[in-house]
Amino acid sequence: MGRARKAQEPLYDGAEWSFEKLDTVYDAIEEIANKELGLNVYPNQIEVITSEQMLDAYSGIGMPLMYNHWSFGKSFVQDEFYYRKGMRGLAYEIVINSSPCISYVMEENTMTMQALVVAHAAFGHNHFFKNNHLFQQWTDAEAILDYMHFAREYISKCEERHGVEAVEEILDAAHALRENAVNHYSRPVPLSKEMALQRAADREEHARTDYRDIWSTLPLDSESEGDEKAKSHSQEANMVKFDLPEANLLYFFEKHSPILQEWQREILRIVRNIAQYFYPQKQTKVMNEGCACFCHYFIMNRLYDKGLITEGSMLEFIDYHTRVVAQPEFDDQRWNGLNPYALGFAMMQDIYRICHEPTDEDKTWFPDIAGSNKGIEVLKDAWENYRDESFILQFLSPKIIRDFRLFQIHDNSALPHLKVEAIHDERGYRKVRSALAKSYTVSAMTLDIQVADVEFEGDRAITLRHMVHDDVPIDGKEAEQVMQRIAQLWGYDVGLYCEDAVTGKILATYDVTTS
Repeated sequence: MGRARKAQEPLYDGAEWSFEKLDTVYDAIEEIANKELGLNVYPNQIEVITSEQMLDAYSGIGMPLMYNHWSFGKSFVQDEFYYRKGMRGLAYEIVINSSPCISYVMEENTMTMQALVVAHAAFGHNHFFKNNHLFQQWTDAEAILDYMHFAREYISKCEERHGVEAVEEILDAAHALRENAVNHYSRPVPLSKEMALQRAADREEHARTDYRDIWSTLPLDSESEGDEKAKSHSQEANMVKFDLPEANLLYFFEKHSPILQEWQREILRIVRNIAQYFYPQKQTKVMNEGCACFCHYFIMNRLYDKGLITEGSMLEFIDYHTRVVAQPEFDDQRWNGLNPYALGFAMMQDIYRICHEPTDEDKTWFPDIAGSNKGIEVLKDAWENYRDESFILQFLSPKIIRDFRLFQIHDNSALPHLKVEAIHDERGYRKVRSALAKSYTVSAMTLDIQVADVEFEGDRAITLRHMVHDDVPIDGKEAEQVMQRIAQLWGYDVGLYCEDAVTGKILATYDVTTS
């Protein structure tokens, strides 16, 4: 694709970009990514969009195809307001885990920023998406775009047939539960637009052939009453063919709700499949961003070493990069916890350093990799086989703990003082590493709520159980609002009790009645 160049001739000069320059820079980046980093990526598709289109992509959770829902419009208006007022910036890029891998870059970017984004998204994120075991298990890059097209078209047809308000109600309820819509213990069925279309057609055909409106006009005699009771008991017998407890709430209501119509069940399935698609991203935020930052940092430095970008472009890159991986202090107004870009990049750089320039401390803590001179190989193995929790537990070094000034405190509201649990000594390093890794577990990010019991013989009330970990209570007001959505899907009374995961003690109960 690119033209042959002298070793010291820059690929571009100045801030203005063009498609020809972008194409030439892409070729140079691809060569470094392939030959020096050995990255394995999906085919790339670079899309240049405006700031308004980037805002629109924000609102649709980063997907190029998305069904309509009021929450996306609300996000768009909010983000646009803050952006126009200069109170919030836009992401430099958005990248889609698909094949081809779609990377959106803004037309307002400078040429250096376009090069940075290509290295970061089209190669760093792309490699991580294709090779990490969680993405291989939970996502189907080949099918996601076709499935999103099916989802948008199907929901649009439902709005035409059943009304926008009816569809909006079921989506509101589904969105309220999408954080509890993943089966954590089995490999998901691959997405397929053809399978989805066939399943939707089968459901509609079943509903059509099973409809017997004329029987509702006839009086019930004793025999027909007996048949009706037998039919009811048969339906209930079919409904109880599942195991409890069930943590995948949307799956449970899709399969077993006594009131939902077939089109409503399909919408629950759509929301559930999309939640499943994003499941690995929640568990790999630090690693994914760390991988992408390491790749763009390595590639941009190699471009400069080869004389392919100017000193001015390199200084501009350093400015952008430094802002991305900055970690605000605890008393900074920008403080929002640990910046995943900062922690991820620091750990990737630290692993590379340990492999090539280890200290005595490194040799004690990481004897298997210290001094191995295999930094890229170790990183690529980590990118493939770990998630944030296990990655931090395995590779967080005392140096990073010191650099980020991490320590552990025990905060017990019943006591008048905070207790410092871990400081910067060998025991403290291990406790800090374990505690930080634990904060990235699935249970720390998502409430552990399960369907515990269903009363089939009486009022068909459903009981949910919230397992409380680490004494973190549930928000009662929010719980009741979500339970209203559950009652909307189930059609009968809903109860929830909070149970301490260690002691089994019941901490709180909530009830929502439908009558």
